[in-house]
Amino acid sequence: MKSGQIHTPITSGSPGGAVGARRDATRVRMHGRRTATLAGLTLLVLLLPLAAPAATPGIPAFAVQSSGGSQTYTLTIELLALMTAITLLPALLLMMTAFTRIVIVLSILRQALGAGQSPPNQVLIGLALFLTLFVMAPVLNKIRTDAVTPYMAGTIDTSTAVERGVAPLKTFMLSQTRESDVAEFVRISGGKGYASPQDVPLSTLVPAFVTSELKTAFQIGFMLYIPFVIIDLVVASVLMSMGMMMLSPVLISLPFKLMLFVLVDGWSLVMGSLAASFYH
Repeated sequence: MKSGQIHTPITSGSPGGAVGARRDATRVRMHGRRTATLAGLTLLVLLLPLAAPAATPGIPAFAVQSSGGSQTYTLTIELLALMTAITLLPALLLMMTAFTRIVIVLSILRQALGAGQSPPNQVLIGLALFLTLFVMAPVLNKIRTDAVTPYMAGTIDTSTAVERGVAPLKTFMLSQTRESDVAEFVRISGGKGYASPQDVPLSTLVPAFVTSELKTAFQIGFMLYIPFVIIDLVVASVLMSMGMMMLSPVLISLPFKLMLFVLVDGWSLVMGSLAASFYH
């Protein structure tokens, strides 16, 4: 050390000392949290064997009557059946309601407009869901009246409620399914036909209904595409005649397509036509 210079040690009041103190405090807090977490986990592991025997006798059970006697199921099986039914709800929504036709037509309409991701997927799905509820409202009301309300009142059993609840859905699907599609799946399954449409099982009716819905949705989408394709052709021809071949026709035709769609009140026409297509 040179003469005249004074060496000052770093204390907690200096910047370096403050940083070191904060680091030490952080380490202490992290160590305390880890210790508390480890202690909590250890206590939970020790208490689990004591809590399990006490909880087992309290599990509620329900009995199902059958011709061979009664069968008792615990709450675990009931929850498993409920979770399985919940996982099947999206498939039921897609395959047995008007949702398939509506969402496909709206997707084709967005592609025909050429507006990219406008409207976004969330808007299209939400619009399709609410329009599906509007179309299926009479069917849902009949299911509630004939099946759900009597079952909740205890006047009918589970099998009767399921039969009454499926009947309105079968009537709706049969009214929207082409006979040729039903006959095709009956032929594939090796059946010889049925006495009445109501005798067609769901295993045959559901794929036939979905096939008919896809066909109808693409037919409606084709009709929607025609005016927008005409606008694209006209704009492309005009640009080519003016020698503006470097300019993208889509960039020019998009405002005209949007203006045409707004002037004719396109959304009301499309939604109204979609809803009316299920009642013709």
